[in-house]
Amino acid sequence: MPARPVAPPAGGLGWANLGMDIVSVNRVRRLLAQYGERFFERMLTPGELADCRTATGLDVLSLCGRIAAKEAAFKTLRVRGRFLPWPDIVVRRSDGGWPLVELHGSAAEMAAGSGIAEITVSISHDVDYAVAVAAPIIAPTPPAQPS
Repeated sequence: MPARPVAPPAGGLGWANLGMDIVSVNRVRRLLAQYGERFFERMLTPGELADCRTATGLDVLSLCGRIAAKEAAFKTLRVRGRFLPWPDIVVRRSDGGWPLVELHGSAAEMAAGSGIAEITVSISHDVDYAVAVAAPIIAPTPPAQPS
């Protein structure tokens, strides 16, 4: 069944579906200790995991930030009855160091169906939590054709 947007159609000044998520660093540490890195391979692409890697292993704060960013980006799509397509929402580090969201496969289809061209995200983390806020960038509406 195709995704159906819950929010009104995109358009007009001020239209935006923000997404926000918070991830517990302790919970992710427990999952990493209990299941190892393989657990996170279901959620993050090899490139995302590489972005989170340091000389001593995975940086848990970076890992938490990526997870929160994916969840926040998914929330901007406002689709009902769909699960987060983990591998289709990719959060990478730009050359300047800020996060970039790439949409692929079903995530790109859901975004297009919601009138979203791309998603921008901001990530912050501290000792205990990582948070992310995502905002959609609305696809430009083509000008009306004269009759």
